[in-house]
Amino acid sequence: MHAISALISQFQLIAHPEGGYYRETYRSQGTIAATCLDAAYSGERNFSTGIYFLLTSDTFSAFHRILQDEAWHFYAGSAILLHMIDPSGHYSAVTIGNRFDQGEVPQFVVPGGTWFASHVIQPDAYALLGCTVSPGFDFRDFDLTPRHELLKRFPQHAEIITQLTRV
Repeated sequence: MHAISALISQFQLIAHPEGGYYRETYRSQGTIAATCLDAAYSGERNFSTGIYFLLTSDTFSAFHRILQDEAWHFYAGSAILLHMIDPSGHYSAVTIGNRFDQGEVPQFVVPGGTWFASHVIQPDAYALLGCTVSPGFDFRDFDLTPRHELLKRFPQHAEIITQLTRV
C-alpha cells in the first residue's frame, strides 16, 4: 500500500527484529545507575525511551518480552490485537485502537517480563503506534524467545504461539 510506504519514508522507519517497523523518537538524557536497578539489568539505563511502531496486516509482531513495562499508544490506522502470556502462563488480549464504543483502548501497558505479540486486525491495513519504555529500552533486555521454548513452557497456548512466532 502506498500509505505504508509513505509512513515508512516520512518517519524514517526501519525493520524491527520482532516484525514491523520502528524508529526511536526519544531517549532521556538522564540515566539510572545499575546499582539502583533490579539485578536482572546489566548496566545503567536511561529513564525512558519512546519509539514509533508501524505494523502491517501482512506481518505480525512476534512473541517477545522485555524486562520493563511498555506503554502502547495508538495513533492511526487499524486496531491491533495485543496478545500476552504472563510468567505464570495466564493468557490475555487487548484491542488497541480508537473505536472506543467497541471496547478498543487508545493506550495500554504491558507489564515487564510478560511475553507479548500483536497483529493488525483488518486485512490490507496498517497500525501506527508509539511505545514508551521505562526504564529505557536496551536490546540487552529484549528476549525473542524461540517457538519451541515457548511451546515447551506454555503448551496450553500452542495455537497462538505457533501463529505469532517465526521460528
